[in-house]
Amino acid sequence: MPLTDTRLRQLKSDTKPYKVSDGGGLYVLVNANGSKLWRLKYRFNGKEKVLSFGSYPETTLARARERRGDAKSLLADGIDPAAHAKAEREEDAALNEHTFALIAAELMEKLRKEGKAETTLHKKQWLLDKANDDFGSLPIRQLTPAAVLETVRKVEALGNYESAKRLRSTIGQVCRYAVATARADNDPTYALRGALIAPKVTHMAAATTRDEFAEVVQAVWAYDGGAPSTRAALKLMALLYTRPGELRLALWEEFDLEAATWTIPASRTKMRREHVKYLVPMAVQILRDLRRETGSNYRVFPSSIARDKPISENTLNQALRRMGFEKDQHTSHGFRASASTLLNESGLWDKDAIEAELAHVGADQVRRAYHRALYWDERVKMAEWWAGQILKMVKNDRSGG
Repeated sequence: MPLTDTRLRQLKSDTKPYKVSDGGGLYVLVNANGSKLWRLKYRFNGKEKVLSFGSYPETTLARARERRGDAKSLLADGIDPAAHAKAEREEDAALNEHTFALIAAELMEKLRKEGKAETTLHKKQWLLDKANDDFGSLPIRQLTPAAVLETVRKVEALGNYESAKRLRSTIGQVCRYAVATARADNDPTYALRGALIAPKVTHMAAATTRDEFAEVVQAVWAYDGGAPSTRAALKLMALLYTRPGELRLALWEEFDLEAATWTIPASRTKMRREHVKYLVPMAVQILRDLRRETGSNYRVFPSSIARDKPISENTLNQALRRMGFEKDQHTSHGFRASASTLLNESGLWDKDAIEAELAHVGADQVRRAYHRALYWDERVKMAEWWAGQILKMVKNDRSGG
């Protein structure tokens, strides 16, 4: 017999749950705690299934019957009502829960767990903050190429073409992550390729002839301005030619001055793998002298303004400017290009050994293994030869070998 509202109100709980049918597979499940839950029993592909319609009286008798009718219509079309309901819930979540900002935060946490460098994460978050300001609360499925372009064009209008390009790329990274995790169907930034002003490609300025680089080395060794950490960092950049960030952020715990090695942690290398550098005696002496100057600070190159922070790359570049080298002549990053060029031009060293010393990734896993193991002895000899060249430059000795 079909249910009525009067009968539904009169249903009392028992020690065990029981069912009261309304017909057509629809029934109320009365639980021991007194709750009355709507259920629809049906068969799909030969299997018995149950669909939930909520509780009474929140879901009225009329609404429960309406939903029974909807389910019967789906079954008539060969659609499983339970699967249909799940798809609707997921669509609702995509529209109301899967916002750009939430997925961006999830991606950032993933990158953090993968060990991406803090500087990389900071730059990426800075870009995402710009995107979040405009459409962070928007469901990611509703994000359009036009909305992304409007945001990116604001950065482009300031003449920051490289930042605009990186912003588009970072937004695209979030969208592709959403696609990969089944919360979006496409990456709207793909349609914007070619829409932005292409930034002019500029290479880090570097002195790449022996005479030019000798001028830089002589100026660095003669420089008496700035803090001790700045002067030491510039000398070590010339001797070790690491990436400026790898050197500036160095901690004393990474150095074994007795073994003459510096282990740069994976979290700070561009290739996300630990890199060990051999320290020539001249480098060890510079470090020992610096430690006497900086005392107990855990940072090797503390800022003279805030002792708990490292010197900045701008500090190193400003020191070079004060020595008379313009930004299109030589930069702190340029020490790497100088060393790479002159080491290769010497013809004395295996190109893979040079790449290993520069912490570049080889062509395949085998070459990477060679970089770490097979070339160590050659890298030590190369480092000593390079230190000898630096010493000759300091003394203005133009003889080769």
